[in-house]
Amino acid sequence: MEKILIIGAVWVEPNSSAAGSRMLQLIELFLEEKYQVTFATTTQKTVNAFDLKSIGVDEVSIVLNSATFDVFVEELNPSIVIFDRFMIEEQFGWRIVENCPNAIRILDTEDLHSLRKVRQEAIKKGIPFLLDDLLTSDIAKREIAAILRCDVSLIISSFEMNLLQTVFKIDNSILLHFPFLFKQINQKTKDSWKPFEERNHFVTIGNFLHAPNVDSVLQLKKHIWNNIRKEIPNAELHIYGAYPKQQILELHNKKEGFLVKGFAENAVEVVSNAKIMLAPIRFGAGIKGKLTEAMLCGTPSVTTTIGAEGMHCDIPWNGFVADDFDKFTEKAIELYSAKKSWEQSQQNGIEIINQLYNKEKLSLTFLQKVNQIQSNLNAHRTQNFMGSMLLHQSLQSTKYMSKWIEEKNKTI
Repeated sequence: MEKILIIGAVWVEPNSSAAGSRMLQLIELFLEEKYQVTFATTTQKTVNAFDLKSIGVDEVSIVLNSATFDVFVEELNPSIVIFDRFMIEEQFGWRIVENCPNAIRILDTEDLHSLRKVRQEAIKKGIPFLLDDLLTSDIAKREIAAILRCDVSLIISSFEMNLLQTVFKIDNSILLHFPFLFKQINQKTKDSWKPFEERNHFVTIGNFLHAPNVDSVLQLKKHIWNNIRKEIPNAELHIYGAYPKQQILELHNKKEGFLVKGFAENAVEVVSNAKIMLAPIRFGAGIKGKLTEAMLCGTPSVTTTIGAEGMHCDIPWNGFVADDFDKFTEKAIELYSAKKSWEQSQQNGIEIINQLYNKEKLSLTFLQKVNQIQSNLNAHRTQNFMGSMLLHQSLQSTKYMSKWIEEKNKTI
């Protein structure tokens, strides 16, 4: 039985974040293919962490900047290693190269962190975001270096796939467009959804450790909700998300119908009961889990260009896309009130999920890519000269910093 080691930035929390859901999808895919899966991370478990042992995954706590990891990974001897986010590749990639040189190294980017961070900086400075800004970003240089060092990187957004190829000139052979994996929405599923008449209120959901989600709720409070409420006085906005800080909790106002609910034990239930998902996302990257969740629940949404970016190709959106707050508000009111528009938006969401997030087709493409790399590993790596260059010892600053910390810790 082939062994796969996944090194996570955090423990898997599918009910807290899109990243957690994505990781669980990958794990379940490998289990279906009869791989032996080990999940390792340096972080402490939270109450929201998924019990991976319950599905047959080995859970291991590892230590950063420690040779104990070398002993562990050499004994495990995985044939595939997945780094969950580029920072994890920086910390452990060189140790995998040294101890398991024949293991395929896969980077699951989750989203392009550099794209999200540079966009956030532009918002803070009140200036337009330009793609060329990425070329001078230190975090982009780190992230692209990690992508180049790996045998293949999984890119969830079609926009980011294009960006990597055109702006950063990365060869397609080490990239794979691999979005979220969902079962097809069939008529039986659609029939199980609450109809337009039985749905009430607006909803938004998202992990509040993620800056774009905090900003999105603030925009709803400052610029959007009061104007919606004027037109639909009985409507409420239900705000869900793990780890809400005081800044968010203080926004709760029952008189205004602006209700901060906190962590959702069952995200599917709360999204399925709502009439509209609102997501005025001003910066971010990747695929927005709240918006795919809405489609899977038959709940139309109103979002921004960045919110819908890389998610629907040329298929009409599951609702409306608007960047201007007044237009956003207008479309939210229209969608809430017009049954025909609402039902067409719902159908658009079904088309997006079934055409672009087909678990069966995407999984087959992924497994074929892995098998192709495995059968031609040396040739694959030889063709990736930039990756080989970045693995050269003269450029391995992260490796020697880690070794220095390791030695320093021995004297404490």
